[in-house]
Amino acid sequence: MTALILKSAISGIMIAIASTLARRYPGFGALIASLPLVSVLGMIWLWVEKPDAGNMADHAGATFWYVLPSLPMFLLIPALLRHGIGFWTALGLGCMLTVILYLAVTWIGPRFGLVL
Repeated sequence: MTALILKSAISGIMIAIASTLARRYPGFGALIASLPLVSVLGMIWLWVEKPDAGNMADHAGATFWYVLPSLPMFLLIPALLRHGIGFWTALGLGCMLTVILYLAVTWIGPRFGLVL
């Protein structure tokens, strides 16, 4: 239980730092938010709990393929906001697009030999 609390605290602090910086410096906050902090922290926690190179390689490889379908969201949301769509609607549509693309990758990926 202590490990879960520690993981949660460290992860939460990283998110708080990114959002706090973004209020004053949107570009710098975006840079911090774009860092693969969740992925890196997740790999660290996974390695500490199960130091298996094959498992880690599978995890990192699958993470790459799941990052790709999330990227269009970061183009759709600003486009919608700039065209007068409200934040919550734009965010919801961006998330819906990402879910659809995740499902597509999950369905198509294995047909091309991707281990997801």
